[in-house]
Amino acid sequence: MRITRALSASLLLLGLAAAPAVADSSPTPTDSASADGDAPTQAGTSFRTAAEVEQGRTATASGSTGDYLYWSFPADAGQRPTVKATVKLPETHASQTWQIDVYDGLRRRQSCQYGAQTRTAAAGAASVELACTLRTVRAWSEAWANDPLPGTYYVRLTAVGLTTADLGLPVGTEVRIDSKDIGGSAAVDGSLAEPLVPGIAVKSEADDEGSKDSSAVLSAIEPEDGWSSGWWSDRWVWTAIGGVLAALAGVGGYALTRGSGRPSRVPPGA
Repeated sequence: MRITRALSASLLLLGLAAAPAVADSSPTPTDSASADGDAPTQAGTSFRTAAEVEQGRTATASGSTGDYLYWSFPADAGQRPTVKATVKLPETHASQTWQIDVYDGLRRRQSCQYGAQTRTAAAGAASVELACTLRTVRAWSEAWANDPLPGTYYVRLTAVGLTTADLGLPVGTEVRIDSKDIGGSAAVDGSLAEPLVPGIAVKSEADDEGSKDSSAVLSAIEPEDGWSSGWWSDRWVWTAIGGVLAALAGVGGYALTRGSGRPSRVPPGA
């Protein structure tokens, strides 16, 4: 009976502990179309002039074939960003190859885990769609590694291998960034002192000197919950569950080895 009560209490504790993890891992609804009104309608032409776009919003821009178009977005630890781009081509054009590249805050080119990063549009095609899903952003990494780290990321969209006749043709572009929260499976023991945001070191030095000027940071966009918002993950929940299961196993093992009652006493001289 006591073991049954202990099992029931433990299962109740496991249910209460796992509930936040399940709620946290559930997909969040995407922003409505009206929210895209705040998204940029122009793209930058370099890293320094990249148009800032929040995750979950669709940025649009007009350009010409042969241009380099840049956007930037924030990505925090535990997120796996996916960048999607659509290029609307003119009615008449030759075969064109378009490519999307993603760089981190140190301007290191990040490889795509999967997705069509480079695609060729046949002559006369109305549009071409590209996608790049990055590896999960890590809170900390070795200095020699090329792992994605929290901070600002840059998207560069351009056409490669164009013929002279196709240079300068007008195109329309749409770029959207969404992220999946990976959770505790990507957690590491360590974190950066500051996110990889352009100018953050200059701001930190100004703060130390008592300056209130915040214009030193070149990128003002950040996640909705602020940087390092992913310190809580289901890794903590499953660690607690493991501890409860270990304690329950110890109680059960003790009850089994102890026996159901005291041993019968043998009368002396028997």
